[in-house]
Amino acid sequence: MTGWVRSVRPQKDNLFLHVNDGSSLQPLQVVASSHLNTRCYSLHSGNGYVQIHTPVITSNDCEGAGELFQVEPAGHKNDSDDPNPHFFSVPAYLTVSGQLHLEVMAGAFSAVYTFGPTFRAENSQSRRHLAEFYMVEAEIAFTESLDDLMKVMEDLFKAATEHVLSSCAEDVELFHKYIAPGHRDQVDLMLKRKFNVISYTEAIDILKSSSQNFTFSTEWGCDLQTEHEKFLVKHCGNVPVFVINYPYELKPFYARDNQDQPNHTAAAVDLLVPGVGELCGGSLREERLELLSQRLAQAGLEDTYAWYLQLREFGSVPHGGFGMGFERYLQCILGLHNIKDVIPFARFSHSCLL
Repeated sequence: MTGWVRSVRPQKDNLFLHVNDGSSLQPLQVVASSHLNTRCYSLHSGNGYVQIHTPVITSNDCEGAGELFQVEPAGHKNDSDDPNPHFFSVPAYLTVSGQLHLEVMAGAFSAVYTFGPTFRAENSQSRRHLAEFYMVEAEIAFTESLDDLMKVMEDLFKAATEHVLSSCAEDVELFHKYIAPGHRDQVDLMLKRKFNVISYTEAIDILKSSSQNFTFSTEWGCDLQTEHEKFLVKHCGNVPVFVINYPYELKPFYARDNQDQPNHTAAAVDLLVPGVGELCGGSLREERLELLSQRLAQAGLEDTYAWYLQLREFGSVPHGGFGMGFERYLQCILGLHNIKDVIPFARFSHSCLL
């Protein structure tokens, strides 16, 4: 059980601790032996997640890829004489992820999530990409291993799928009968089997030892492409597979440094699923102030993310989280190949009807 010790009142024989996990304004009083005065214990009285409505307009680029839609009033002209030309006084964008805001809230409620639109200005008309799509994202405090995150991700996938199959049986059957015959067997297999886990290094070894000719590089340090992801899923029995511990330089500044050698990796994880490739992406977050400060300084982002560093200045807790693309999830369970077929009003490069 986990939570925060808000105050400690020591007496000769006992300690009186006020503990709160964010689920109530009223703290829980815990009486403990004074022998424990050298260390404080934390309790968590439930595993429910608090929904957070993270902002659609943000000044942060959570993914660090620069694929952002900038927000300014219609007819806005950048006046060089105006000392503050931006509507929000700083450049503002449509969100690519609610993660950083969830990290703030996870410091109060321990387990939080959001479900809303995200935006990527990626100039692509492929079957995999949308400019506007939905993400369910979760952030969990007191998470110290990728195993914890992977359990939540697998449980979410299976619980959501079982609910869809039972509550929307006729709709799902329509797709499985006329659009993707036989796909129900694939879905049942994913629900029945435990998801596989391999490291990034193992994934590269599998790709390099295969006889398939890939378009993109399979050297250690390369980013996995869709062709790699789908091959790995098939190699692992056409069951979802977690790939963990990616090269440190591939992941954003907030991913926790594994401090390993000779291959320097970050505690990051992707969930790959049949027919789609990457469905979820997540990581443990870097809670160590010194290491986070160094990484931001190297990227020249220490001023931009000064507020993010402040979250750790007076102590932090191990935490982590992930995001799952909702439209890709629907593709996976319904057997659709084109992501534009699972959203009513598809937004993508050179297309914004209605």
